[in-house]
Amino acid sequence: MSALVRPRDGRWIGGVCAGLARRFGMPTGLMRTIFIVSCLLPGPQFLIYIALWVLLPNEKSASTAW
Repeated sequence: MSALVRPRDGRWIGGVCAGLARRFGMPTGLMRTIFIVSCLLPGPQFLIYIALWVLLPNEKSASTAW
């Protein structure tokens, strides 16, 4: 499994669903669908998404040697 980070590619809003999908080896579309369906249930889904958006680090970009 890869580290839990927000990837630089494949983001829609904050990259949280893309990062979670990459971490758990799931398709990104499935993770986004799970999040949308979970929003129909009562709970703090949006607050958790915002917290993960703030707390998860960005994926480090590939550095070039100069």
